[in-house]
Amino acid sequence: MPTTKSSKKSLRQSKIKTLRNIKKKSLIKDLMKKTQKALEKGEMDKVKELLPKVQKAVDKAAKVGIIKKNTANRKKSRLAARVKKAEKK
Repeated sequence: MPTTKSSKKSLRQSKIKTLRNIKKKSLIKDLMKKTQKALEKGEMDKVKELLPKVQKAVDKAAKVGIIKKNTANRKKSRLAARVKKAEKK
């Protein structure tokens, strides 16, 4: 446990930031899963609606350092490739 006043504050801040980061990561995962399920069902109108939301969430997470830039680009690229493949079918 922290003993000094500044280390106590630092612990409080890190707990808040950790919760915020976990929430944003889970949002990305949820949106990715929803998009994947819509792709499997063939609901392309829903996919078109969700794709920008996923990309926005991933970009924001990468911007503030929750996920790395290359990880964000990889996630967006793979999702876009899945959507493009589903459109061809």
